[in-house]
Amino acid sequence: MCGITGYIGEGESASILSTGLKNLEYRGYDSAGIALVGDQVDVHKQEGTIDGLTIPRDVDATHGIGHTRWSTHGEPTDENAHPHTDCRGDVAVVHNGIISNYTELKEELAGHIFESETDTEVIPHLIENEIARGADLRAAVTRVLDHLEGSFAIAATHVDHDGIVAARQDSPLVIGHGDDGMYLGSDVTAFVEYTRQVSYLEDGDVAHLSEDGITIFNDGKRVEREIQTVDWDASAAGKAGHDHYMHKEIHEQPHALRQAISGRIDELSGKASLDIDLDDEFLESIDNIQIVACGTSYHAGLYAKELIEPLVDVTVRVDLASEYEVYDGYDTQNTLVVAVTQSGETADTLSAIRRAKAPGMTTLAVTNTVGSTITREVDDSLFIKAGPEIGVAATKTFVSQVTALALFATYIGRLRGTLSADEGADILENIRKLPNAVQSVLDAEPQIERLAERYVDSDAFFFIGRGLAQPVALESALKLKEISYAHAEGFAAGELKHGPLALVTENTPVLAFLNESASPDETFNNVKEVESRGAPVICLSSTSEDASFCDHSIDVPNLGRLGPLVSNVAMQLFAYHVANEMERPIDKPRNLAKSVTVE
Repeated sequence: MCGITGYIGEGESASILSTGLKNLEYRGYDSAGIALVGDQVDVHKQEGTIDGLTIPRDVDATHGIGHTRWSTHGEPTDENAHPHTDCRGDVAVVHNGIISNYTELKEELAGHIFESETDTEVIPHLIENEIARGADLRAAVTRVLDHLEGSFAIAATHVDHDGIVAARQDSPLVIGHGDDGMYLGSDVTAFVEYTRQVSYLEDGDVAHLSEDGITIFNDGKRVEREIQTVDWDASAAGKAGHDHYMHKEIHEQPHALRQAISGRIDELSGKASLDIDLDDEFLESIDNIQIVACGTSYHAGLYAKELIEPLVDVTVRVDLASEYEVYDGYDTQNTLVVAVTQSGETADTLSAIRRAKAPGMTTLAVTNTVGSTITREVDDSLFIKAGPEIGVAATKTFVSQVTALALFATYIGRLRGTLSADEGADILENIRKLPNAVQSVLDAEPQIERLAERYVDSDAFFFIGRGLAQPVALESALKLKEISYAHAEGFAAGELKHGPLALVTENTPVLAFLNESASPDETFNNVKEVESRGAPVICLSSTSEDASFCDHSIDVPNLGRLGPLVSNVAMQLFAYHVANEMERPIDKPRNLAKSVTVE
C-alpha cells in the first residue's frame, strides 16, 4: 500500500527524499509528506499527489523520512497525511500497514494531543513516552513494537537522537547501501537512482540507520542481512518517452517474455528447464495442486489450472487467497500449494501460504521480486523475471506469470510421463514464439485505438470466452474497470444465456475470444446470440472465417494453448486507450495501489 522512504548521509536529503516519494507514488497517492531533521524536525505534508507537495530546498538537514499514502484509517486530508509527530514535534514517524489495537493504545495515551484520524499517530506518542523515560531512539521503538498489534513497516526519527530507526512486521522494507549514505524504502524503486546494493529486512527486524552505516537487531540480538545487487537500473523504472507507465509496460512485454523463457526451453527433448529445487520425486507423487492468489494473479492461476490439469493429470484448485482454507482430512503430504504474487508482499497471499505451511504442505511462490517476504517463507520460488512494474494495473507481469506457469506445467508433465516429448516440444515451441506474437499485436495498436475511440461512450463492455479464454475474459474486464472506471464484466461464454444476456443492448459491445484452443465454434454460437440482440461484436480470432461474421476483428496469431494470452495483450491496449480517451489518471486509478500489503 503506502510508500516509505528515508535517507541519511552526505547528500541533499530533501532532494533525495522527494525523488524517492515520486518513485513510490504508485504505492499510494492520496497524500504525501516528508520530515527533515537538522536543528529541528521540519515536517511538510499535504493531501494530494506528490507534485503538489512543496518541499524547501534550503533546509539544513542531515537526514529525513518520507511517505506517500494510500488511505486506510482516515480520509485523505492534510491532517491525516504522514509523517506524524508527538506533542513536542521532536519525533516523526511514517507507517505502512494497520495498527489493529490503536483505539486501546490511544485511550492509554490520555493527555497527549492528537491531530489526525489515523492509527499511525499513536506511534510517535508512544515513542515520546519511552524517550521521556530515558530510552534512546532504537530502544524506544523496540519497546513500542511490543505494544503494537497488526501489520506494519515503520520509520522513526528524533531531533536529539542519531539517525533513523526502521522496523517491519508483515510489511516490506528494504535498505539501500550507497557510497554517500544509507537509504530506506518500501521497495528498491525508492532509491535505485543512487544504489543497487540492497538488504531486505525480515519480520521482527529493527534497523538503525546512521551516518556510520546500519545495525540490525531481531529479538534483541544483532543480526546481519545479506547485501544483494538489484539486477535492473533506474532507467527500467522510468517512462522511456511513453505518456504512462502502463503504456510502457504493455510495450515491454516481448522483452519481459524473452527474460521469462531465457534458458528455460529445450525444444529437442520437449522439456522445460526451471531453476527450482523442488524434489522430482515429490513432484511425481503429488495428487493435488492448490493455487492461491489475488486480482490479476488469481486470473493467472485460473489460466494455469486449464494448462496443468490436462498436461499433468492432477487436480488443480484455485482459491482467492483471502478465502483460502485448509480443510480437515485433506491429504497435505501429496499437495503442492502455489502462491502467485507479483510483489511477493501481498498480505492475503502471505496469510494463505502460512495456513498451508502449518499442516506441513509444500509451497512454491511464482513471483517477480527476488528477496520479497514470500520467497523467504516458501519452500521454493519460480521467478517470472518481468523487471520492475510501476503501473498499478498489472500487464507484463500477467503474461510473464502465465508463461512461467506454462513452463512449470510442461516440466511436471514430462517428469510424470503425462506429456509426450512431441507434445512438450509443441508447447515449448509456442512459448518460444510468444514474444514475436505479442509484438504483432502491439503493431496493431492503431486499429485497437480506433476501436477504443469508437466505443468509449458505451454503457458497458462484456468479455466472453471459454476454457483458456475464460480467465482472459475476466482479466480483460478487470483491466478496463481498473483504469477507465467503465462497467465491464467477463463471462464464461456459455453462461450468457443463463442471465447476463438480459444486460446486452445495442450500446454494450461484446468482445469475444475465438482462439483455436478455446472452443471457438461454441463461443461463436454465443456471438450470434448477442448479435441478434443488436450488440456490436469485436472478435479476437486467429482465423478469417470466424472474423468475417463479426463487426470488427483483431487478428491474433495461433499459438495453441497460449493463444488467449496473446489476445489479452490486445485487450490491455483496448483498456488503455478507452481510459486515455476518457482522460483518466491511468497510472493512478482512484482508490487503488500497486501492492496490497494489508488484509
